[in-house]
Amino acid sequence: MNTRLLLPFAVSLCIPAIAGAAILAMMNYETKSADSLKVLKNPVGPMARKEGIAIIDVDPTSKTFGKIVKDIPLPADLVAHHLFYNHDMSKAYVTALGKTELRVMDMKSKDYAMRTISVPTCSVGEDIVFSPDHKHWYLSCMGTQSMVVGDARSDKVLSTIKVAAPYPHGLAVHGGADRILLTSTVRATDLGDAGEVISAVEASTGKVLGTYKMSAKPSPSGVAPVEILFVPNAKPAVAYVTNMFGGTLWTASWRPEKKDFDVAQAYDFADLKVGVPLEMYFNQNGTRMYVTTAKPGHLHIFDISAKATEPKLMKSIPAAEGAHHVAFTKDGKYAFVQNALLNLPGMSDGAVTVIDLQSGSVVASMDTLKNAGLNPNSIVLLPQWNDLMGH
Repeated sequence: MNTRLLLPFAVSLCIPAIAGAAILAMMNYETKSADSLKVLKNPVGPMARKEGIAIIDVDPTSKTFGKIVKDIPLPADLVAHHLFYNHDMSKAYVTALGKTELRVMDMKSKDYAMRTISVPTCSVGEDIVFSPDHKHWYLSCMGTQSMVVGDARSDKVLSTIKVAAPYPHGLAVHGGADRILLTSTVRATDLGDAGEVISAVEASTGKVLGTYKMSAKPSPSGVAPVEILFVPNAKPAVAYVTNMFGGTLWTASWRPEKKDFDVAQAYDFADLKVGVPLEMYFNQNGTRMYVTTAKPGHLHIFDISAKATEPKLMKSIPAAEGAHHVAFTKDGKYAFVQNALLNLPGMSDGAVTVIDLQSGSVVASMDTLKNAGLNPNSIVLLPQWNDLMGH
């Protein structure tokens, strides 16, 4: 397979015609680095850098499995990073590492019309989360130690808050606790100067409150907290944190009487001889947690039904190097693991691993982008199939 798969003719294909017999995923992609290309048995030759958003059939039972049904071009210097839906999945937000811009896709329009929003106070835009009342979004800015607050209806920028620790990446908001928590990860230019804390902001006022250390080791521990997510329906609130370099899961548990968090280590992936934990997902009732580790690539399933802060490993399912984001079907049947992390050699396989969650086994690998010399950087399913899984 070659780059002709991504030529503009794909754009003219009618998505509704294929949708009845398929599961469609949306992935932003970029050209593999020269070192990452070496993982291919038949490396694609040098090409001009390319970025875009591909909509692909990822249903392993479909006759069109792996077929690109729409290819949306993006600027080659954007370095599009993550895809995030708002609460009703009427809009998808595309963050960017290369430009101080945020793109918003109208998922209700026929061609997914896209607008560009200038965010001049935000370099290296990472994650977006939404307030529980659906009125605001919050964008973490790893290059400017800041968080941008926007109006979730008009998408106008409202304010910029300088947070307590550098390199904010993951962020999570909880209405009951009136808190926004942000991880302090790594310097974007070279992945150095790894952080060790999460920052806290009072959601209602924007007041910066301080930090919590995510390691029991002496400072600087360099554990690089990367993602953070609140467990759905946990009372009191509990947030999980993945320590990318530390190889651990930590929790921040809300104490209403103190209006503060207690933090503790919850799991160490060293016991499994795997590392670089990245993304987390929760089922709707908060009884299961899913975590990816990038090296080697796995999807880990934890039972947290007995106690939200005490995860019990149920199964670790091999994916591929760079296991990162996961898309889940609403019926709970499939998980689709996107295998690439920042185009890094050894963590940029480029495939999408298809996992049958009912059997707990890998049933297919979707290699369309990989074989074209491209890396998917994130993945979501189109709204009719996609389960937000706590995001």
